[in-house]
Amino acid sequence: MNFLKNHPFAVEAFFESSLVLTFSVPKEQLQNLIPECLELDTFQDKWAFLAIAMVQTKGLRPKGFPKFLGNDFFLIGYRIFVRYRNQAGKRLRGLYIIKSQTDKKKMEFFGNIFTHYNYTTTNIKLTTEGNFRTIKSEKSKFHITVEQTDREIQIPENSPFTDWKDARKFAGPLPHTFTVNSKDKTILTILGVRQNWKPEPVKVESYHFDFLNSLKLQNIVLANAFEIENVPYHWEKGKIEKWK
Repeated sequence: MNFLKNHPFAVEAFFESSLVLTFSVPKEQLQNLIPECLELDTFQDKWAFLAIAMVQTKGLRPKGFPKFLGNDFFLIGYRIFVRYRNQAGKRLRGLYIIKSQTDKKKMEFFGNIFTHYNYTTTNIKLTTEGNFRTIKSEKSKFHITVEQTDREIQIPENSPFTDWKDARKFAGPLPHTFTVNSKDKTILTILGVRQNWKPEPVKVESYHFDFLNSLKLQNIVLANAFEIENVPYHWEKGKIEKWK
């Protein structure tokens, strides 16, 4: 029944919010974390990127199903920005997932039947105090606090980007997500389709991620942080091909 993991049908959801922190590291730091058929998506041929996306979804369900059959989940994905040249010679830009979490066992159960993302369940707590909004998990030992402000938001200190125009090019999610089977040399590509996509910079007050620390990456820097709200989104049925 392993074929069921290959995204056998399209899925749709409504993103109430998607907060994405993107971290830059020297490209050599991430090379060993991706399969050989993928290449790192870099900036200035020096920096590679790892993003942590925290997404509040509403009405997640197979595409075409009525909304009342959908479910609401909080999803967390740790992804590396990559590129892949397919058999048609087209160079696709997308993400390679290294860890996935959710706040509900139901999503873990069905997510692990129909995807290769290896979901685990964790506790998620969202709080707001004044202008500060926090997402945290005691179980997974992470937290992020962002400040709601009307002031102009500056690029994070030490970011490789000098302006938001370049930074926005590395604001996930990207069009494609890749899953690689190194044993039979196949790659599964899932295309994400979105509407009303307007990433807005956010001011990060503080953050900590135990999983990020466990990777033992050197010279890691917060490169950008964006949030989108109220976005209709769907994932197409997965496509499999042999990679060269």
